[in-house]
Amino acid sequence: MDVLPGLPAASVNLIYIDPPFNTGRRQKRTRLRTVRDDGGDRTGFKGGRYRTIRLGSKSFDDSFDDFLAFLEPRLVESHRILAQDGSFFLHLDCREVHYAKVLLDAVFGRECFMNEIIWAYDYGARSKNKWSPKHDNILWYVKDPSDYVFNYDEIDRIPYMAPGLVGPEKARRGKTPTDTWWHTIVSPQGRERTGYPTQKPLGVVERIVKVHSRPGDVLMDFFAGSGTLGEAAALHGRDFILVDSSPSAVRIMRRRLAFASPEIVRPRRSRKRSSR
Repeated sequence: MDVLPGLPAASVNLIYIDPPFNTGRRQKRTRLRTVRDDGGDRTGFKGGRYRTIRLGSKSFDDSFDDFLAFLEPRLVESHRILAQDGSFFLHLDCREVHYAKVLLDAVFGRECFMNEIIWAYDYGARSKNKWSPKHDNILWYVKDPSDYVFNYDEIDRIPYMAPGLVGPEKARRGKTPTDTWWHTIVSPQGRERTGYPTQKPLGVVERIVKVHSRPGDVLMDFFAGSGTLGEAAALHGRDFILVDSSPSAVRIMRRRLAFASPEIVRPRRSRKRSSR
């Protein structure tokens, strides 16, 4: 809120935010590296022994007494700065998404709700007392339901589950996804991993960027975290504005987005705080 009120109306073409999910606990991610060591603490491929080296950890509090009161002024500002043909995406999970949709209906209008996208993945622990939650919810709203960007030809194709039923030509081309997107999480050992606790996969955000914006557009994420939206924007010829209050997040984004030479700016109020 140090930044949003200072932006001109209708100046941003696409907003994607992935705010804290209000899980009621502290989110933490510890970075580890393993080295071959016959006396190590873990067993790897073909029984080889490895020693774990802790590289450090990052964390943040994910608990708000009134989550909707926290979100509402940010959603109102989002509607104001969004371009007339722009799109807004709110990424949450099952804890708060239903309440957030009612709030978004009030801010944007129910007629401006386009989709609830389900990002489904299959990784991590399994519950023994309920169905294991393995999906996030992404709400898509537009400023004007009669005028918005949807680049159908930019949709990435996915394989048919039964290619023999559709013929060789369709099977070769693949099909467009529905509102349920199957995509793995960021691999704990993959090159994409930045160490940020709640980093989202580049592939999921790239799909949003390519389909819902044009080259040269301005994209924004004001819960930027690891900077995934910024990387997706830069890779596809879009400009970006990323905002985060965490010095750790800014350090990660500075490193991750060095190839795009971003300008690092501190809002006036933040400069006063940092000077004390």
